[in-house]
Amino acid sequence: MKRVIVEYSKLTTKILDLLIEKYPDGYGSNDIISFQNSEGKKVSTLEVRTDDTIFLVKISSKLEETMEDYQEDETSFDVDDF
Repeated sequence: MKRVIVEYSKLTTKILDLLIEKYPDGYGSNDIISFQNSEGKKVSTLEVRTDDTIFLVKISSKLEETMEDYQEDETSFDVDDF
């Protein structure tokens, strides 16, 4: 199984759909996976899976805002903006 770390700037509607499906009411501290990257910095992520890939999506204030907006209006997220 492939493992991919995804930053907000690389977020796709497919991954955003998976996040909304798995965390429809938001996420809590038990959902967060934290680790140190190769530079020694702490990284906090949320995990979502497909049949062949585990995505670890980096948490940021922009991610939280986008998840909330996307739940209200799926057209509010446009991958072409990046």
